Parts: sequence; C-alpha cells; structure tokens
Amino acid sequence: QVQLVESGGGLVQAGGSLRLSCAASGRRFSISTMAWYRQAPGKQRELVARITSGGSTNYADSVKGRFTISRDNAKNTMFLQMNNLKPEDTAVYSCNAGYLQDDLGVYRYLEVWGQGTLVTVSS
Repeated sequence: QVQLVESGGGLVQAGGSLRLSCAASGRRFSISTMAWYRQAPGKQRELVARITSGGSTNYADSVKGRFTISRDNAKNTMFLQMNNLKPEDTAVYSCNAGYLQDDLGVYRYLEVWGQGTLVTVSS
C-alpha cells in the first residue's frame, strides 16, 4: 500500500513562509487527486487545497492568494508553499491522496493520509 510522508513544518513568525512536502511511496500505484488538510486545536479538520493529477487546483477562501499547491507527478510528491503566514494558520497539516492500487491485475481505488506536520505561526 501507499504511504505518505510529510515534511517542512515548523515555527515561523507572522508574515513568514514555509514549504510543506508530501512524498508518496509504495508499489504498483497511480495517484489521482492529492490534498492538504489542516486541523487547529479545538477545531474540525478543514480542506486547505486540492490538486488533481492534471494540475487543476482549488483552495480554501482563507488561504487564497497566500498558499500555492503543486505536485511533481514523476516523483509522486506534492508541495504547499505558504506565504504571508498568519497566527490563524497554526495547525497540524496533513496530506491526503486518492490512488489506484494494482494488485496483480486487480485494481482498487484507495485513500491514504500522512501522519501530519505541525505548523506554528507566532504573532
């Protein structure tokens, strides 16, 4: 099965930038849509940004113009460039991917989550 590993979280001052990465690994798979979600303390998880295999993107209103999602299909890696960070962006950011798994000719569509990476923005 596919595994996702995030990196790039940390502590930054308001107005600063961070770049998150999410790398997928496994055997005999093809990833379709990938997305970043976040969950702040005491709040529900929310979608931050999503990108299809063809590169179409959509963003939460709260991050439009500040965050950019991208992916490298050849390396099965997704990125989230976060600029002009605000204290309200503080959360655990998790990547999510839908993928097609080839089990010796038997195909299944599955979903996988990364372990999450903490982003803290100080005021």
